[in-house]
Amino acid sequence: MFSITVRDHIMIAHSFHGEVFGPAQRLHGATFLVDATFRREQLDEDNLVVDIGLATQELGAVAGELNYRNLDSEPDFAGINTSTEYLAKVIADRLAERIHKGALGEGAKGITGLTVTLHESHIAWASYERAL
Repeated sequence: MFSITVRDHIMIAHSFHGEVFGPAQRLHGATFLVDATFRREQLDEDNLVVDIGLATQELGAVAGELNYRNLDSEPDFAGINTSTEYLAKVIADRLAERIHKGALGEGAKGITGLTVTLHESHIAWASYERAL
């Protein structure tokens, strides 16, 4: 299996519902490093997993939709605990949609898997992995 990973970051504000979240129930900020890893079994005709420039561009576009947002005020997240795990899935699903629409080029049609990892800090992160 071949893979490439590209990176971006997002800065968001949000709060959580439920005693399990303790002080994070109050509005607070979070900064995440966002890694998107694209996988495929065979390289394309140019010996690539995917065009790294397009992958970086599309991750940046998806991250830009979330960056500097108070997620509590965003209709897509109404009533949802936007945990690190949940946000990893949101980003992965949005990237997958872009892949299916051809935004990463013809060569991206061979991508079989995608993992998005959000790093909360140097000691904690969460990932969501999906098939394409």
